[in-house]
Parts: sequence; structure tokens; C-alpha cells
Amino acid sequence: MKMNLKKWLVLSSLPVLFGVASCSNSGGSAGKSSVTGWEYNNTKNGGFEVRPYSGQVTGPGLVLIQGGTFVMGNTETDVLYDYHSVPRRTTVSSFYMDESEVANVHYREYVYWLFRVFGTDFPEVVKKALPDTLVWRDELAYNEPYVEYYFRHPSYNYYPVVGVNWLQANDFAAWRSDRVNERILIDRGVLAENPSQIGNDNFNTESYLQGQYEGAAGKRPMKDLNPAGSGTRKVQMEDGIMLPSYRLPTEAEWEYAAIAAIGNQPATGEERVTDRRIYPWNGTSTRYPKAGNWQGEFLANFKRGRGDNMGIAGKLNDNADITAPVKSFIPNDYGLFNMAGNVSEWVMDVYRPMTSTDMNDFRSYRGNQFKTKVTDADGKPVEKDSLGKISYRMVTKEESQNRRNYRDGEVRNYIDGDEVSNVDYKFATSSLVNDDARVYKGGSWKDRAYFIAPGSRRYLDQALSTDDIGFRCTMDRLGSPAGNEFKGGNHYKETGARKYRGK
Repeated sequence: MKMNLKKWLVLSSLPVLFGVASCSNSGGSAGKSSVTGWEYNNTKNGGFEVRPYSGQVTGPGLVLIQGGTFVMGNTETDVLYDYHSVPRRTTVSSFYMDESEVANVHYREYVYWLFRVFGTDFPEVVKKALPDTLVWRDELAYNEPYVEYYFRHPSYNYYPVVGVNWLQANDFAAWRSDRVNERILIDRGVLAENPSQIGNDNFNTESYLQGQYEGAAGKRPMKDLNPAGSGTRKVQMEDGIMLPSYRLPTEAEWEYAAIAAIGNQPATGEERVTDRRIYPWNGTSTRYPKAGNWQGEFLANFKRGRGDNMGIAGKLNDNADITAPVKSFIPNDYGLFNMAGNVSEWVMDVYRPMTSTDMNDFRSYRGNQFKTKVTDADGKPVEKDSLGKISYRMVTKEESQNRRNYRDGEVRNYIDGDEVSNVDYKFATSSLVNDDARVYKGGSWKDRAYFIAPGSRRYLDQALSTDDIGFRCTMDRLGSPAGNEFKGGNHYKETGARKYRGK
């Protein structure tokens, strides 16, 4: 295995900086407009603000995955003859990904928050979020201890949460986005901590940006430079203080991050990858090949063969009978743990058998549902719902009929199940494939080695859960794909034609 340990240590030790890259609340001069000559941030000429911005900071738990081109799909013989993961070249934009799977303790934090805020008036919200602990049951196995203890007992605090379906995983990501942004505003002094949030009076990023959440005022509010304003204002998107939303990764993003081919690039920096990988490490073996304390140890948690989940007493080969802690085993060259084995992981995509021609070769993804905010007669978003969220609806065909880039809001079945494709997927009738079938990746503690290859793919209905599927979150990277301190490249300063060569 080619282990870029130095790179992993740097990535894994990146500090979580809540908005440090942005300027202070007082707002200093950011110069003049290069197209009008008017000064920014000047109350005497209207107060148009342009706040100094050093780039997107890394959110809690995340690692920057620098994007690029790679060959997506099978790297091994298609022994199941599914022909649904044909190798094809694609490009993935840079993004952030959780360094490990979401653990039980993280999900319990989510359930506790829901109970505190919604438990009295909307107990169904809490019930909807609970993982299905009964997924551990088996007619011919004694798994009741896992039913009782796996999710709640501290022995399993940092083991990956399971029994969570695709819908629940998405709800967790949305909740996490709001809690992270709320914490950022509290740490900056814009808001004060408010543990008394109940019902729809809770911090939601979109509701806040739309002016539908006030919260407890902090001691350092944002100054409003508009001479007709009130003197203070809310944080805006343009300030660059709050982070984009957490979400599930697309299949292409997940596979790209798992392979981590960056570890096979020459140290001299040529634009080439020396070897293609079957697993998130080099070679064809699932054991650590180099001499030393790790030699011969398994590199992932998977089932070695029938009746062999963990080896023999005194030498447990992966030290895990079921799942293992989320930061077990050597991370890959991006610093990501368990991108092979432990638990399979949900991704965003709707499942279809995939060939080299039925996908976009840039930011590949199937599953779009184009939506728009529900507005009133004045075109403003209607009042937030009973849970404190802004309401959305699907874009209609009438609204998109004059567009060139899309013609409908519901495009999960585009050219493969829609009205013009002559394909009709009927769940549990003629096929298990429909618009609610979601892809999961990575192999698990109960899978053979074949399925831990990043190119393998399987699917399950989005409302179902198992004892071997978990998830991790990602976040969009905004701005330079190389990171905040990119080097080289054809980037120029606004004030001249000199090539910008970063720090």
C-alpha cells in the first residue's frame, strides 16, 4: 500500500475555523470597484458591501477532497454479470467529505435535539428519525444484544450508526447544516446561545436568511452600512460566513474519494496517475504488505469467508465481529477511514444500470428534482412551516417549457423511465428498479472482499434500512478547486495581468 502518511496527518489536523477567513463584523474597506470606481463599504455613497474573503473554511469533521478526472466503474471482473458499472472517464469537482462514517453518538445527539425541540408538540418527528434497531434480528442467529445495546450503549458510541434509511440520512445532513451554521453565528457573537428553542422557533439556515428567524441577539451584531438601514442587520449569503449545506455524496464523489488516486501521483507533480486501484490502497491484497508492526494486518473490516467474521482467538484478523469503530484501520491517501468495509454507505444517486453513454462526464449524478420556494402573491417565500423550515414545491413543466437546459422538475427517470424513453419501471412487479431505488457503496462487515472495491455498486429502496448500511456526509467546495492556498495555474489578480502564484 502506498501510504501518504504526511499528507494524511496534515489533512486530519486541519483546524475547524468558524468564519475566521472572513473579516470582522466592523467591516473594513475592501477597495474600489474596478468597473465603476465607486468605493465599497462606504456609508456616504450607499454602503454597498464587499467583505474581504480568504476562502471557504473546513467544517467540522470534514476533509478537503481535491477533485479531478478518474475512471469510474468496475476494476475487477464483473462476476455477477450485472453490467451496471461499466468503466468510464468522468470529472469530479472538489468537495469536502467526512473523514469517517457518522457514529451512534453523533446520531443520538441528533435524536436528542429533535426530542428537546419537537418532542412535546410533534413526537412523530422524533419517531421518524429513530434508527430501526430491529434490523439486527435474524431467524437463525442470536442478535438480540445488538437490538438492545448497539445504538445506545456507550460501548458502541463511536461505531457507525446503522438501521438508518436514505431518507433519514438526508434529514440528519440537513439538521447538521443548521447546527453548524448556528454555532458559527454564536461564536462570532451575532447570535447568543438559546437552548429554549421549541417547535418552529428553531434556527434554520434558510429561515434565517429569509428573515423568518430572530433568535437571541448576540453582543456583536453585523453593522448595516446602508444609510437608510437600522444600523444592524442579519448575516447574508454575500458575507461568506455560513457554510454550504452538508449532504450525502454523489456516487461519483464517493467512488473518487474512496479510490484516492492522488496517492499514486508522482511527487514531482506531473499530471498522471501511475497505477489504477482495485481498493482504496494499492495492490490486489487486503492485507498490509510492508514490513513492520502492520505487516499482514487486514486493511478493512469484511467477511473473509463463510463462518469467518474475525479470525481466531488470540489473532483476530480485523478485530471486529460486526462493525468496528469509525476510525479503525489505516485511512486512505485523502485521510478517509473505512472507505472499504465496516458498513456500506448511502449515496445520493437513484439507481440505474450505468453504461459509458448514459451519464454526464462532469459531476455525474442521477436523482435531480428541481424545486422552487413556495411564494405568496408578492413573490416572497411564505411563512415557514410548523417545523421552522422554508417550503418548497416541484418546478412544473409549464415553468420550464422555455428553458434549454431542462424541461421538467422531476428528472430522476430522465431518458430511462420518463414519458419519452419507453421504459416503465414498476417496483416489485417487473423490476426492483424505480425512482426510489438508491445506490449504496463500499462493502461492509458482512460482505466478501469483492464488494469492498469502490467500483462495486448495489441498491436498495430509500425507505429501507439494514444492519450493514450507514452513511457519511459531504459538502460542496466553493471557489478554487485546489483549496484556499492554491499554487500555480492560470489565475490572475483583478488589479493586473500578473500571474497569481499562491502562498
